[in-house]
Amino acid sequence: MSIIQRQKEVIENFSFFEDWSDKYAYLISLGKSLDFPDDKKDAAHMVKGCQSQVWFDATLEKGKLVFKGISDAAIVSGLIGLLLTVYSGATPEEILHSDTAFMDEIGLSKHLSVTRNNGLHAMVNYIYSMARQYADISA
Repeated sequence: MSIIQRQKEVIENFSFFEDWSDKYAYLISLGKSLDFPDDKKDAAHMVKGCQSQVWFDATLEKGKLVFKGISDAAIVSGLIGLLLTVYSGATPEEILHSDTAFMDEIGLSKHLSVTRNNGLHAMVNYIYSMARQYADISA
């Protein structure tokens, strides 16, 4: 499935919920399924710019980037789950040619606090920086 298809699926999933308390509950449920190795919860894997603690890891497997991540905050872990749904398993080039408009479409920027929005952008920046790094390596 392409990133665009995944983004459309995320938009569709969010449209099922009428109010933001239900959307937050859905986000939290996305975060509960995350699996991140304890030995990578270190400074090298920490995403800077997030108010809560956030750890990410990226590996290139068969030409596709596989991301793992987790946070010590439930909603932030949900945001990570959302990002992994869209970006994990895509090629670096596909990530670099995609945009983040789906996040505005589902209303994240309007319904997250300023600090959470900053953290979300830090996580997106990490994903795109890994895509740039691995695109250079595989070129």
